[in-house]
Amino acid sequence: MIINADHNLVARVDPAALPWLPSPLPGVERRLLERNGAEQARATSIVRYQAGARFDAHNHPQGEEIFVLEGTLEDEHGVYPAGTYIKNPPGSRHSPFTHSGCTLFVKLRYMQADDMQQVVVRTHEAAWLPGLVEGLSVLPLSEFKGEHTALVRWQPGTRFQPHRHYGGEEILVLDGMFQDEHGDYGQGIWLRSPHLSTHQPFSESGCTILVKVGHLDIS
Repeated sequence: MIINADHNLVARVDPAALPWLPSPLPGVERRLLERNGAEQARATSIVRYQAGARFDAHNHPQGEEIFVLEGTLEDEHGVYPAGTYIKNPPGSRHSPFTHSGCTLFVKLRYMQADDMQQVVVRTHEAAWLPGLVEGLSVLPLSEFKGEHTALVRWQPGTRFQPHRHYGGEEILVLDGMFQDEHGDYGQGIWLRSPHLSTHQPFSESGCTILVKVGHLDIS
């Protein structure tokens, strides 16, 4: 299955406009934002677990990143309420489940082979840092060999200087309205911009975004 798989192209997707598709296990559905492969694929998805749903134990050969959007996810290693970021390294194994139901943002098979640190950040308990311009706050989540994942909070009226993204950029708008010279992106919108893309982002009303940079194909 090929969906938005060419990293040389811009992708802008409203997940709410996509159908929920069944996964191999009952009670777990997905909205596919990008995918390159069959069931074992490099993929980015919104995943919804019904209350009581669980996945069998499985490995992640090229790693997994999760941001819990709603509800609470669990596995044999811990409990992860909404707002938790999880990075499971290549070769990791777990059996995720939920008692009450949850919705997740999930990236599969994007990690570098030697990125072996597991990361769990409960963002509601973590400290935000000042950003590069006034009105911007940053909560770092993960960093490895030029790849960075973070939450970024924009106060109303914040503007950033024009800049270029080596290794591309990916954004999920968690709340508010994110903007640049190409458009306005409300809550839930997923954006991907290729290697060496440029833009000048801002937010008139304020927003919070999940950002990942430096991880896309360089070609």
